[in-house]
Amino acid sequence: MKNLIAQILALLFATLLPKKAQPYHFQGLTGKEGLTELTITAIYKDTHGYVWLGTPTSVVRFDGVHVKHYPIYGFNAKSKWVNTIMETLDGHILIGNETGLFRVEGDRLEPLLSETIRKGVRSLVCEADSTLYVASGEGLYIISGGRVETVLLDDNILSAANNIMALYLDVERTLWMLTHKGLYSMDLSSRKICYYRNTLADEVEDVSYRCLTGIGAHIYIGTMKEGIYCFDKQTQTFSPYVNVGCNVIMSLSSDERDLLYVATDGNGAHFISTSQHRIVRSFIYSPEAVSGIRTNAVYSLLVDRDGLIWVGTYQLGLDYTVYQSRLFSVYQTPYFSTVDIPIRTFNILPFGKMLGTRSGLFFVDERRQTVLRFGAPKEMRSNQVLCSYVFHDKLYIGTYGGGMYVFDPSTCQLSDFEPNIRQPFLDGHVFCITSDQTDRLWMATSNGLYCYDKERKLVKHFMHTNSHLPEGNVYYVFFDSTGKGWICTENGVCILDADKLVIRANVFPKGFPASEKMMAIYEDASHTLYFIPYKTNLFTSDISMKCFRRIPTDTALDGKEIMTITEDQEGWMWIGTSDGLFRYDKKETFVPYTFVDGIPDPIFLPCPSFMDKEGNLWFGNSKGLVELPKGSLKQKNGAAYQIAISTINVNGVPMDSLLVEHPGGNYFIELASTQNNVQIGFSDFTFTSPAYMNYEYCLDNTNKGWQHLIGRSEVNLYNLSPGKHLFKIRRTGVPGSERMLAIHVRVPIWRIVGIAAACAMVLGIAFFLYYRFRRKTDEGVSCDSVIFLPEKNKVEPLEKDVPQPVSEKYKAGRLPDEECKRLAKALKLMMENEKLYINPNLRIGDLAARLGVSSNNLSYLFNVHLQHSYYDYINDYRVIEFKKLVSQGMHNKYTLQVLMELSGFNSRASFFRIFKKLHNITPKEYITRQEEGKK
Repeated sequence: MKNLIAQILALLFATLLPKKAQPYHFQGLTGKEGLTELTITAIYKDTHGYVWLGTPTSVVRFDGVHVKHYPIYGFNAKSKWVNTIMETLDGHILIGNETGLFRVEGDRLEPLLSETIRKGVRSLVCEADSTLYVASGEGLYIISGGRVETVLLDDNILSAANNIMALYLDVERTLWMLTHKGLYSMDLSSRKICYYRNTLADEVEDVSYRCLTGIGAHIYIGTMKEGIYCFDKQTQTFSPYVNVGCNVIMSLSSDERDLLYVATDGNGAHFISTSQHRIVRSFIYSPEAVSGIRTNAVYSLLVDRDGLIWVGTYQLGLDYTVYQSRLFSVYQTPYFSTVDIPIRTFNILPFGKMLGTRSGLFFVDERRQTVLRFGAPKEMRSNQVLCSYVFHDKLYIGTYGGGMYVFDPSTCQLSDFEPNIRQPFLDGHVFCITSDQTDRLWMATSNGLYCYDKERKLVKHFMHTNSHLPEGNVYYVFFDSTGKGWICTENGVCILDADKLVIRANVFPKGFPASEKMMAIYEDASHTLYFIPYKTNLFTSDISMKCFRRIPTDTALDGKEIMTITEDQEGWMWIGTSDGLFRYDKKETFVPYTFVDGIPDPIFLPCPSFMDKEGNLWFGNSKGLVELPKGSLKQKNGAAYQIAISTINVNGVPMDSLLVEHPGGNYFIELASTQNNVQIGFSDFTFTSPAYMNYEYCLDNTNKGWQHLIGRSEVNLYNLSPGKHLFKIRRTGVPGSERMLAIHVRVPIWRIVGIAAACAMVLGIAFFLYYRFRRKTDEGVSCDSVIFLPEKNKVEPLEKDVPQPVSEKYKAGRLPDEECKRLAKALKLMMENEKLYINPNLRIGDLAARLGVSSNNLSYLFNVHLQHSYYDYINDYRVIEFKKLVSQGMHNKYTLQVLMELSGFNSRASFFRIFKKLHNITPKEYITRQEEGKK
């Protein structure tokens, strides 16, 4: 009776408890990630997935990894302040600031209607027919069909009524306008304008109206002094609204249904339920919060269509929640949660869950809604549960160092399995428990392999002394679909004949990894065995061992320790590793699943995963019991946007303006012959930690195939040869997400001239030989009568070449001083504008061809006129280029080797020698001094 009362009280208590709010994990975007201005005044997310940020001096585009700046030029700092950002129906990004209206065009902001809109633009609204409404300091502008109409709310252009701060368009096509004077509306059909007097503000000297939004029959107004007002459309009355702890309201927006999103300058951000008239979620800075917002001075706030929260702060940059699709979930109930609990083994029972952890055993009774815990030192001798197995309605539990137990769910009693055998059933390790086709129980332990019948009587104990079982721990025992037993041990694999109770060791074909340390075995629906070795690659075999292979090393599993494996209803394998979860099509495709998909931690434990009767998949993770519901893969939200190539750096210089995007979604770029080092930046707009981003790419369909990228969102292509190249990028294991970039590196003029000259020479020789042939034929000499005489001995020169002084060497080929000056000037311009020196294969003949002079004349220019050798001249430029890259902070992104190559050097030894010759320090010492100088 007491137990029943306790259970009823527990159920009542769990029901009355408020549900725990969904946790939000914020990460920051600051100067470290590329922001140059840390006050965020406006936030907008476009249809491609880019997030646009307004600042007091510029506009910023963010794709989750790369930051691109669009500066606003001008001398008046206050006039640059960005108030609003919006995307038109045809995909153009519009910017409103205190100067006027702008549109993003390529790499810059182009002013729009600057002769008409001369005051600050504070708000923008676009109708379905592309009509644009612009709120400015001189009234309302309506732009439609190329025409601009000005609407004044008061005939006096200087009136406070014409200083419009915000716009809101409701479903009835009423445009609501918040001005310095107060609230106005305009019926867009009749163009009738109404003013609504706020009597609550009559006694306030300056309300400082700032922002507004609407939900249903109410308009919500944010002020800089009086908090939030609510205006009822039906009664046309104002009332004070929910107090958010701060009267300075910087931003108001809504989900158009119930939630009001409020940003304050002093008390963080808040979500208000308009149906409940109360705050339902607050984001307030706390020193104890590890992943919260970093300040309560919030200047802008956006909750985007994907549910991400973007918080623009004053002088601390941007805070935003990382994306999670919730594809996977962690098992929890109102009365128990596995969040942050390492799950080592589990059983899905008809009436609950049995969970084995490193902190003991948990029995979750879902019928009674109770949880029982068993652990050391009271009920168990060890808290580390290794395995569990359901056998004849009871659970058999194996532990590390505490032996083996039996749990009876009907009585909730835990007892020892075999108290008469101390080792291993009282103080040993029990790694695996299973049964065979004859209904006998098998245990893999630290003291060999045990077999018991269903009455718990010992049938056989196998050890290395009485069988072919190798010495050491026995980790796993597995019976395949034919009834054959497989034993995984510390020193290899054995075959078990359960009927005859015989272990065989020398029955494996050549090449089979029978001597490796194996941890587990799994059989799929096609009767392929998957062997999980210790810290090496996955191994597969048929049951007869006639066809076996190891998964190649150049896959997504390379370098990862495999922990668990299971098969889904579609025949794909799910592989949990020490660094992520992968879905494998048994051929070559590996699809990764990470934190983005709802997995709490990349570490999966050596815990048997499986599919339950309903088709749900379950995995043991270091931070909980993870579930993948049946059919949820078809609803995955992680691919909401196409991959975009967002940045292009050519020879270390941003060249986004050269990038052309075709309507089909692919890209093209054309480069000069010397622009052959390209860095391609891309994003799939998941807005999560870069460490969880997974891509694969290929170039020109080479035999290398698809190359994996984990934790990186850019690819460097060095020394691209002249011609056409095709770069492909996609999400790992998702062919349908592929995007392409066609790169055309132009053939250098000197090569074209050289090819033409060579062709001309070949034609000339052919014509000459043909002419000689015809002449001999005309003289009566046939080809057959020609006699080839042996070559005479070559005559050696009387004197060997003696090195001459430079002046003597070029005495015969002297160039006029005026010609030298002209060539020197042309050479300098060419080197500075085209950066020919970054080509590591540049030769003096190449330069001569570009300048239209002979190599001898160019050599004269270097050695006589410039008093500089060709190689010293070129290397000086390369060193200057290296120093420029360092000054731009490129050494924080690239290795010294990459910087060296980007500067034009192809020899590390030469680079160090030349740099030290010029500066008396090494390149590394130079970088160190530059860093110290910044401090």
